[in-house]
Amino acid sequence: MNNSEVTYLFDPLCGWCYGATRMLGRLSAAGVRVELLPTGLFSGAGARPMDEGFAAHAWANDQRIERLTGQSFTPAYRHNVLNVRGTLLDSHAATLGITAAGLEDPSHRFAALKTIQHARYVKGRDVVTIGGVAEVLAADGMADAAEMLKAPTETLLAAHRDQVGRGRALFQRLHADGVPSLAVIRNDAPRLIGSNALFGSFDNLVAHIAAA
Repeated sequence: MNNSEVTYLFDPLCGWCYGATRMLGRLSAAGVRVELLPTGLFSGAGARPMDEGFAAHAWANDQRIERLTGQSFTPAYRHNVLNVRGTLLDSHAATLGITAAGLEDPSHRFAALKTIQHARYVKGRDVVTIGGVAEVLAADGMADAAEMLKAPTETLLAAHRDQVGRGRALFQRLHADGVPSLAVIRNDAPRLIGSNALFGSFDNLVAHIAAA
């Protein structure tokens, strides 16, 4: 497993991606190199109002994810995120924050993703605005990333465009049907691992990676 490398396609505001986070952590701990690539699913044209219908749909899915993975979706999240009208489901700020955290060292992206997910789904914090994401990152020891996020340089913006662009291109090349998606790339030939493998046993996921 130490020589394995996988690419993880995700959106930080995707509940199923939050559900897969523990499995990704186990992969990293086992020596698998995990590259995170955002697809921008809920940013730009993909952003949408947090209306009553979508909130109810999201909460129903979230309860299923919690039962399947053990990841917590708390009342604070339901009341302070899903039930607040006039807000957007927009992952631009969160994705940019993850890019900022990993600008010098890409391995820091996963820590930033976990911080943002925990802030949203457990603490019920705002992670859809630049200010909200900056506060969350700073509070978890990522002050440099928070400052970059509040005053993004062209270097940061270019890195963000590159990551989202590569994520979307790989997503399309794999004909993936949603996030989270996992790919093994060998000899420039990406192979999609079904997302179901992220929600089963760890040994089954390892076997899928080895066989890809």
